[in-house]
Amino acid sequence: MTATLPREAAAPPVSVTRAYRFELLKLLSHWRIRLLLLACWIAPGLFVAGVSVQSTLPSDTLFGRWMHATGWAGPLVVLGFAGTWALPLLTSVVAGDVFAAEDRLGTWRHLLVAVRSPRRIFAAKALAALTVVLLLVAGLAASGTVGGLTAVGDQPLVGLDGHLISPGDAAAKVLLAWTAALAPTLALAAIGLLGSVALGRSPTGLLLPPLVALAMSVAQMLPLPVAVRLALPGSAFVSWNGLFTAPAQLTPLLIGIAVSLLWAVLATALAHHLFLRRDFTDLAYDGGGRRALTTGLLPMAGLLALSVAVIAVTAPSAGITRAKVQASLATAFAHLYRMQTGQLHRPAVTEAQLRASAACTKSDGLAAQEGPGNDWRCVVTWHLPGAAVAGTAVYQLDVGSDGRYVADGDGPKEVNGYFLVRTETGDAPNPLWQFDGNVELLDTTSKG
Repeated sequence: MTATLPREAAAPPVSVTRAYRFELLKLLSHWRIRLLLLACWIAPGLFVAGVSVQSTLPSDTLFGRWMHATGWAGPLVVLGFAGTWALPLLTSVVAGDVFAAEDRLGTWRHLLVAVRSPRRIFAAKALAALTVVLLLVAGLAASGTVGGLTAVGDQPLVGLDGHLISPGDAAAKVLLAWTAALAPTLALAAIGLLGSVALGRSPTGLLLPPLVALAMSVAQMLPLPVAVRLALPGSAFVSWNGLFTAPAQLTPLLIGIAVSLLWAVLATALAHHLFLRRDFTDLAYDGGGRRALTTGLLPMAGLLALSVAVIAVTAPSAGITRAKVQASLATAFAHLYRMQTGQLHRPAVTEAQLRASAACTKSDGLAAQEGPGNDWRCVVTWHLPGAAVAGTAVYQLDVGSDGRYVADGDGPKEVNGYFLVRTETGDAPNPLWQFDGNVELLDTTSKG
């Protein structure tokens, strides 16, 4: 008769909370993560404060021309740069390497023995990467805001349609803009997780978020259909501009946020699926190969096609038309004319009294009167109370594919032909000389 020994009870898996703390401390112990955190919490503030006191401003950047006037322009300039360059690189360093690092170091066996649950390992690593990414984004926003307010102060901000936004409203809109930018950042982070899992130690996984962001940035500059533009997860990096018009252009922003979150969920789910199916006993594992392509790339392409179809049906668009350009320019001019009137201490007028209108032509009327281009020429007409003759001013417009345009004054000199106006206290920047505007690409404008 053979005696059988009772089997020792299997040790339970480590909790997600403990695994998350371990992964977070492991990330924060890396010198490059600490350096990035330090840079994100200090560098934007120093940059904004330094630029704000210079004689030249980054006028080719959205809100850059107002960095002398208000501290709230600084964090928006930082946001414009971060959406194009900083955030894709940050998500690459953090999320794009969180799984691949274990492959390079050959530590999967030790981690599996310690935690005893691949699902909990994935959850802990994903949450730790998300936490670090949120800390980096918070640092960029807070540092840029503190730098701007310290160097310039808490003055009203000029919106994209020329109207003044009070400091309190400006603070709320800046916060909303940075919050909206979290959605495409999460999408890039999820793509980084997917690349880190699917491609193993290959450097391609680390480069995946910036490559995707670069492709989306190039696509935003092309004259693509509006439905395709809004179906890209990076559209929210652009459509936050609509928060700074009156009324706010919220529909493109909400669509961009929803699309970005869908990409984030799908990419994370695909990464989770691939992670659970991988063979951890293969010490030479170097990515999933064809399975990574079919399981990772094809579902994302399917989501893009589905998003384009849904947006095309549910969100009617007219693109950039002459009527929209004229209406946007006339509105911005009226608001900024009132600002110039205040600078020159002339009798106050209202937008209703000015009755500003614009007549625009593209390519001297020889081409279709719609679409982006730097060949828009507009004549703005306005009326002053008691004046028998209407005033006119000429503008050259450079309209981008995303609807943003730069209006460059072309005379008369006393209105918009020079970058300074002479006031009682000295020369001051002329708000009508050159300004930014925004044409909504959709037919409807959300009230807000």
